[in-house]
Amino acid sequence: MALLLRFVLLCGVADFARSLSITTPEQMIEKAKGETAYLPCKFTLSPEDQGPLDIEWLLSPADNQKVDQVIILYSGDKIYDDYYQDLKGRVHFTSTDLKSGDASINVTNLQLSDIGTYQCKVKKAPGVGNKKIQLTVLVKPSGTRCYIDGSEEIGSDFKLKCEPKEGSLPLRYEWQKLSNSQKLPTSWLPEMTSPVISVKNATTEYSGTYSCTVKNRVGSDQCLLRLDVVPPSNRAGTIAGAVIGTLLALVLIGLIIFCCHKKRREEKYEKEVHHDIREDVPPPKSRTSTARSYLGSNHSSLGSMSPSNMEGYSKTQYNQVPSEDFERDPQSATLPTAKSVV
Repeated sequence: MALLLRFVLLCGVADFARSLSITTPEQMIEKAKGETAYLPCKFTLSPEDQGPLDIEWLLSPADNQKVDQVIILYSGDKIYDDYYQDLKGRVHFTSTDLKSGDASINVTNLQLSDIGTYQCKVKKAPGVGNKKIQLTVLVKPSGTRCYIDGSEEIGSDFKLKCEPKEGSLPLRYEWQKLSNSQKLPTSWLPEMTSPVISVKNATTEYSGTYSCTVKNRVGSDQCLLRLDVVPPSNRAGTIAGAVIGTLLALVLIGLIIFCCHKKRREEKYEKEVHHDIREDVPPPKSRTSTARSYLGSNHSSLGSMSPSNMEGYSKTQYNQVPSEDFERDPQSATLPTAKSVV
C-alpha cells in the first residue's frame, strides 16, 4: 500500500513538472523616474499544453482604492496594448516571438503613478502560470543648491546648507573641501553627512571651496560653495551713512512738499481775486462825457439868465472845463448865441 501511494505521488509530481511554469522568480525592482523598467517573465511549456497561448499583464496600483488594470495582452497571435490609458504607448513586449517562452515587458519613461505590483499571467490550456513583480519608482536628487546662511566674518557664526530641489527619501549627504587646505575642522566632522553644517567662531582657515553630494538609491547630484571668511566690516560707518542718507531724503521730500503747497496757495489766491471782480459793474465814465455834462448844465444856467445877469456872469467859468475835453468834443464847445432882448 505504501509503495502504491509513493508511485501515485511520483506520477503527480511528474505531471506537475511537465505543465506550464514561469521560471522568473518574484522580485522587487527600483528605478528612477524617467528611466525604463525591464519586467522579466520567462516561461516553459509542456507537451500537454496544446491550447492557444494567452499572455496578460496586470497592474495593481499602489492606491488600494483602484482595481487591477490590464496593461497589455497577447491573444490570438495579436498584441493589445491600449487597455490602460496611463501607460498607453509606454509598455511593450521585449520579444518579437512570444511563443519562444519570453513574455517580458519594458515600461518606458517611468512616472510616480507607475508604482505598484505587476503580475504576469501565461495560459496555454491546460497549463496556467503567474508571477508578481513589485515596481518602485524613485526620484533622483536634482536641482541641489549650496548656500551660506549668515555673515562670513571672522568670529561670527553661520551655517553651510545643502538643499536638493527634489529627490526620494532616504537621502544621504557628503561634504568635502576642495581647495586651500583639505583638512576640515574637527567640530565639523559629525555634520559632514548632514544637509547643514553649523560654523562657530569662524576663522580665515575655513575659507575655501566646498562640495556637497546628495545621493539616494537611484542617483546623485552635487553643488559647489565658495566660503570667504573676511574681517568684520565697519558697521558704525555703514549705519552712519544710512542715517545721513535717510535724513537727506527726508529733507528733499520736505522741500518738494513745501514747494507744491506754496504753488497751490498762489493758484488759489489768483482764483479768489479773479472771482471777486464783478462783471456787471459798468466801466467808469470817460472825461469826455464828464465835460458834456458840465457844459450842458452851464448852458441851462445861461439860458435862464437875463441880459443884466449876463454881464455879471464871469466867463472864467468856461475856463474851468479842461481844454482837453473841448478838443475831444468840438461840437459841445460851441455855445449857441443868446438872443438879444428888445
